[in-house]
Formats: sequence, C-alpha cells, structure tokens
Amino acid sequence: MFSLFNRNKPIQFFSADEQKEIVSAIQSSEKHTSGEIRVFIENKCRFVDPMDRAYEVFGGLQMEKTELRNAILVYIAVKDRQLAIFGDDGIHQQLGQAFWEKEVAQILSSFNGANYVKGLISVVEDLGNALSEKFPYNPNTDKNELPDDLVFGK
Repeated sequence: MFSLFNRNKPIQFFSADEQKEIVSAIQSSEKHTSGEIRVFIENKCRFVDPMDRAYEVFGGLQMEKTELRNAILVYIAVKDRQLAIFGDDGIHQQLGQAFWEKEVAQILSSFNGANYVKGLISVVEDLGNALSEKFPYNPNTDKNELPDDLVFGK
C-alpha cells in the first residue's frame, strides 16, 4: 500500500498518473476564477509552525505577485506530518479563519485515512469554489498567472 508519510527520500510522492489528477483538479478549479492554487510538498518543515514555512515558500514561489493577491498555497511536510494552507491577503480576509481551519481539518481527515490524492483534490476543489465566489473568472482580463504543476522540495 502506498504511504505518503513513510518516505525516506525527497522524491516524487505521487505516481505520474496521480500527479496528473491533482494538476487537472488545479486547472479545472482555476477555470472559474482569477485566483491561483499551488501545491508544495517536501519531507521536513524547517519551522515549528508549518504556517511559517508556508509563508516562506509562498514568497519563494513569488505567489504574492498575482494582480489581485488571490493565490493560495497548500503546503505539506510529509515526514513531519505537517501541513498548512496559506492564502494571500486578497482572499484570506474575505474567507475568514474558520474557512481555513475547516479546509485543514478536511485534508487531515483524508490523509489520516490514507486518501492522499482524494484529500488533495477535494481541498483544491473547495479552494477553487471559494476563489470563484470571491474572484470570478473574467474571460476578457484573466490569465494563468502561476504554474499549475506540483512543486517538490527536499
């Protein structure tokens, strides 16, 4: 059985097909919003609080450069069993803390049941729905501001 949390090396944590499924969910979610979603996965979190690392990764990926400040990062530290969802200023304040906490609880529930791909896809879809409410897609002005691929750290 595949186990996301028992890897010893910083390698691809999903099969090629699973990666395609997750990227497809990101692309599908972004079709209805001007917002951007990225997923970053690494073995260990350098900080006690994964939100601090998510903030650092968010800046490193230059996600704050979206025009409407409406990018969201899903951060996962596999070996440390930590995760965070970090939304830029434009979306964070509109959704409120309860929304972010609910999404983290949802992905943790899926991960605890070893449903890693399903959990990520479900959260990506929820984030896409929230973004489409607050930042609907405008075919005349919107463009894909950030890559949709998964990012793997060490």
